[in-house]
Amino acid sequence: MYNPAPHHPTRRLLVGLISGLLWSAVAQAQTAWPAKPVTLVVPFVAGGGTDIGTRIVAQRLTQIFGQTFMVDNKGGAGGNVGLEAVSRAKPDGYTLLIGNVGTQSINPTLYKKLSYNPDTAFVPIGQFAELPFVLAVSNSLPVKNVKDLVDLAKAQPGKLNYASSGNGGSPHLSAETFKIATGTQILHVPYKGGGAAMTDLMSGNVDMIFASVLETSGFIKAGKLRALAITSKARVSAMPDVPTLQESGVTGAESGSWIGLLAPTDTPKEIIEKLSQGLRQVVAAPDIQQQLLAQGAVVKGGTPADFAQLIAADRKRYARIIIDNKLTVD
Repeated sequence: MYNPAPHHPTRRLLVGLISGLLWSAVAQAQTAWPAKPVTLVVPFVAGGGTDIGTRIVAQRLTQIFGQTFMVDNKGGAGGNVGLEAVSRAKPDGYTLLIGNVGTQSINPTLYKKLSYNPDTAFVPIGQFAELPFVLAVSNSLPVKNVKDLVDLAKAQPGKLNYASSGNGGSPHLSAETFKIATGTQILHVPYKGGGAAMTDLMSGNVDMIFASVLETSGFIKAGKLRALAITSKARVSAMPDVPTLQESGVTGAESGSWIGLLAPTDTPKEIIEKLSQGLRQVVAAPDIQQQLLAQGAVVKGGTPADFAQLIAADRKRYARIIIDNKLTVD
């Protein structure tokens, strides 16, 4: 029987073919994402609008990809604790970031020192919701509309206070923008997350809050809080009877947030594209749209490029507000 020598061309060809097949199999295994659960880092404690919206989307991503998409709440420093953790994570598609307007577009200007580079640490995957805000007050506060609130605040400068989910977030900036627009002095009481802020507001320990319709609508419908105004340009279907700030006589105070998915820089493009397609599939689902809409969120999809443009545009807009009005983190 003919037995080719190790150096024979046929043997070399056979070895090369086998090696190529092995490397192809290894490469395919490496790109077979996801092969294990994926962690979505929400840079806030549980209970806020960003957290609630993320959990709705995470359930559907789990169904689409066949692996669990777990929510990991890492709150602190206006979201910067969570962002730092993701910026240091391995860029393999198994640790992702849930960002909002505060973390991606406000913090880079509001915070003078960050432990990560906001320009290079993350790559956008896609937006999945807009979060209109509502100005809500404690039932113990004797006001029924925005005019009553402004009159009371002006009559007692520095006596009223407002809660927020933390220093530097979009609820904080929304309240500061409202104060500037109305010429009022209202004290800031930051909390470590929207859930704790809402609890104290319902208890009457603080007077008011600017928070997403998504996280407040249930309490307002249950009569535990009183809604005075929507901060977006238009009314929202979850609270059709609540007027906008513009309708209430306050101009120049429009605000709100959005939620989107990002990954550590250097995450393979193939994984980014898979996630982008999966996320667009989620937001196209009528039942997901209804779940978010019922809570006061507005479904908003798009490509990674669309999301990058949104982040950049809002960063420019809020930077001007922060700098012109000399807003700082408490």
